[in-house]
Amino acid sequence: LFGPLGRSFEVHSQNLLLVAGGIGIAPLVFLAEKAIADGLHVTLLAGAKTADGIYPRHLLPPDITYVTITEDGSLNKQGLVTDLLAELAESPQKDEQIFACGPICMYKTMSALRQLKGKSIQVSTEERMGCGFGGCAGCTIETKRGLKMVCKDGPTFELSDLIY
Repeated sequence: LFGPLGRSFEVHSQNLLLVAGGIGIAPLVFLAEKAIADGLHVTLLAGAKTADGIYPRHLLPPDITYVTITEDGSLNKQGLVTDLLAELAESPQKDEQIFACGPICMYKTMSALRQLKGKSIQVSTEERMGCGFGGCAGCTIETKRGLKMVCKDGPTFELSDLIY
């Protein structure tokens, strides 16, 4: 067992907006905990198919603003996490930095949101890594800067660099 692999998120702001789709919450919880410990303000948006897929609030630091949504409406609001993001992006916090982890369809929707045009958004990709050190090229993705291996060059990339 070895890790963590690749490049992590780079934080340059006092206000973080984290967007988690499904199991994409895993790396964002770690980022949120570290950011809160460093005295930063964190808003975490989490979406899942059902209430059973939502990360438990009591496992998060109390200082995190946590907003959830489910596709079936079984917890709070019905819709997608990108619906919450579009609402919040209408009135962004000063010096807000956005981070996300979720499925490709979530990234496609985020790329199309007019409220996010021109913003730097760091995303953690969810590619399977075969070997973990670049030998197998099984985790290769296409970016505007050419083919990249998630295990070495990622898993964090700028959303605007990804090609779907």
